[in-house]
Amino acid sequence: MIPMTAITVGECFQITRIGGSADFRRHLESLGFVVGCVVTVIAHTACDLIVNIRGSRIALGRGIACKVFGCPCALQEVCQL
Repeated sequence: MIPMTAITVGECFQITRIGGSADFRRHLESLGFVVGCVVTVIAHTACDLIVNIRGSRIALGRGIACKVFGCPCALQEVCQL
């Protein structure tokens, strides 16, 4: 299990755990970040991570992204859903 910030551009990432307070987790859930969901990293900038989740592009600060843990997806086809 690794933080989302460790994933390179173009890779898929399946969320296995979200750290932080209950309010923090609820906020991420409202954006679509739930355990089991697949995220594709679109870009890394100096302080943000831009991801594609459920057909939407979302920018997360590195402080937030480092609290989202998971593993790289074995099948790239999953990312196309």
